[in-house]
Amino acid sequence: MPAPSSSLATLRPDLATFSEFDLEMDRRGFIAQQVAPVIDVASQAGSFGKIPVEQLLRTPETSRAPGAGYARDKFTFTSATYACEEHGMEEPIDDREAKMYANYFSAEQISTARAYDAVLRNAEIRMAAAIFNATTWTSYTAAATTEWDTVATAVPITDVDLAAKAVWTQSGMWPNALIITNHVFKNLRRCAQVTDAIESGGAGSATKQSDITPALLANVFDLDYVIVSGSTKNTATEGQDAVFGKIWDDEYAMVCRVAVTSDPREPCIARTFHWADDGSQIGGTVETYRDETIRGDVVRVRHDTDEIIMYTEMGYLLSGITT
Repeated sequence: MPAPSSSLATLRPDLATFSEFDLEMDRRGFIAQQVAPVIDVASQAGSFGKIPVEQLLRTPETSRAPGAGYARDKFTFTSATYACEEHGMEEPIDDREAKMYANYFSAEQISTARAYDAVLRNAEIRMAAAIFNATTWTSYTAAATTEWDTVATAVPITDVDLAAKAVWTQSGMWPNALIITNHVFKNLRRCAQVTDAIESGGAGSATKQSDITPALLANVFDLDYVIVSGSTKNTATEGQDAVFGKIWDDEYAMVCRVAVTSDPREPCIARTFHWADDGSQIGGTVETYRDETIRGDVVRVRHDTDEIIMYTEMGYLLSGITT
């Protein structure tokens, strides 16, 4: 036989209980699953039908004369593809070190959290690269009138309103979300146009920055959601001093329609395709196995996903957001 039983991986869902997945993502500031809700698929790769945006709201003739048949219609669809790719990370736990530091921390829990972070942070990076991408939205983009950190004269409400109308013009549907970074969010809370709208427009009576929440901003922008990314990455090479950067770029803001159901037919900007047949869980499957070459256990976290832009017409990228 090719392998002894002692080397087989063992599922360890108990190690994934350090925090619920959604709460952990909220704590880290990850937003990928809000921007691109998950669709579970039966195959690792395949094709799916996508109705062209021009056919979503067609209004064919429906009148019928006596004795005549009813009007008939048909639609065409284009074929799009997905290919889920496995992403994973392993953390070795040396037996001797685990015993040496047992009074300080649980090596299994720390190793699991580190592996989780690597897998999910990379998923966040992939999604940010797809959404905040000027090349993808070449036909659906514009610069902000004034950078939103110029708080006295910036007009973010005007900018978002123009972008929302552009989404409607190109798709026939209104956007429901604004995607921004936490730095941009903090700037918006200081913008005179925003605070004036809150104090005089009936959205609330807050005067302190801490009172202006994403939900309150959504009311100001006439949207359902303001999705705020707080995630960070260390861009320094191994062994060098940390250089922290934001995963989602302060230079952009996306006005778009995000999915609110699991129905794959719902028009939206993006989806995360997830293949579970190989044991993957969207939040990461946790496994352990024994490796006697290091005299220790190895914790592995993995998942199988593909992040897909569904309709470019459902998004409008604002640039020049931060000086």
